[in-house]
Amino acid sequence: MEQVLIALLVFVAVVFGVGVYAAVKAKRALEQRFAQRAPIARRRAEDLALRARTLTRPGTPGRVAQLRLDLRTSLDSTRRVLEAGASTDPQLTEALQLCERLEKQAVELDGELRMLEQEPSTGRERLKTKLPELADRAERIGHAADSLRWAAQDRARHTSEDELTELSREVEMEAGALRHWAPSPVEGNAPRREATAKKRDELKD
Repeated sequence: MEQVLIALLVFVAVVFGVGVYAAVKAKRALEQRFAQRAPIARRRAEDLALRARTLTRPGTPGRVAQLRLDLRTSLDSTRRVLEAGASTDPQLTEALQLCERLEKQAVELDGELRMLEQEPSTGRERLKTKLPELADRAERIGHAADSLRWAAQDRARHTSEDELTELSREVEMEAGALRHWAPSPVEGNAPRREATAKKRDELKD
């Protein structure tokens, strides 16, 4: 009886331990998933807020919001193109590193633009004074990011065209080989057998 009771207690302890382990593991998985998705959700919310401000806040504040939005859009598009191409083209790895350096510059500039955007009405003159310089920096960063993206796209297009040209050449060679075939032994011996039979008939006559 005591052995049965001990076995039952051990079984309950094992089940409880497995349940606790599964619960802890599930909690960690949920926390990791939330940690991964939270920045994406926050970024989307910020982008939507910027789009709204470009439409609802005319003048300099709207211009600042548009600069921030354009800068984010340009860098995000460039990163997506480079990451997609780097998996098959190692040459794009260096371009991706340059994109990361541009992103650091963009983060610093975005912080400055955000602070200016939050200036009270009494600081509007300062905003107007600083805006041309910040707009120039934003344009330079955006142009650099666009150049990387366009170069990567041109490279991918050129590679595809080269592959298509080579594939077309191979197809033409194979098609030409298929159109020229040697007669089979049976086909080659048929005329010879006919000639032999004809001579035999002539001798009989």
